[in-house]
Amino acid sequence: MKLKYFFLAVAALFMACTEDQKTTDTAASAIFPQGDKNTNDNFIGEVWVKSLVEADSLNETAVGNVTFAPGARSKWHSHPAGQIILATEGVGYYQEKGRSKIILNKGDVVKCPPNLPHWHGASADTKFVQVAITGRQHGPTVWLEAVPDSVYLAK
Repeated sequence: MKLKYFFLAVAALFMACTEDQKTTDTAASAIFPQGDKNTNDNFIGEVWVKSLVEADSLNETAVGNVTFAPGARSKWHSHPAGQIILATEGVGYYQEKGRSKIILNKGDVVKCPPNLPHWHGASADTKFVQVAITGRQHGPTVWLEAVPDSVYLAK
């Protein structure tokens, strides 16, 4: 009987170590840190942002790593100097006003034209990680209304 409990304990320890390794492997495979949880109201759902490059007088371009939990998304917004999105993990969505939503996968690149309202975020069931490269020379991001579920979930 003691041998049975020994094997159960070893199996439980093995499973716990395997789960720890999966978590460590996922964190270790990330290109950039996840960053801090967003606390403003420019997003729906859980979003983490890590600033990689702050815009300054030498280079007026900001670069950030943004992680969207499944179902999370930005509000409609525009960038006076445009933006480039590099998809680095997961499955995401991108949509410009007046156009259909597109699906983004790891390795996809989107050039957001200046002053064109758009939104982006994770798919409903998969997290999405992106690097956002945003010109600041013509002013800050202009935040607009929230993206309703009817738009987010539309095909």
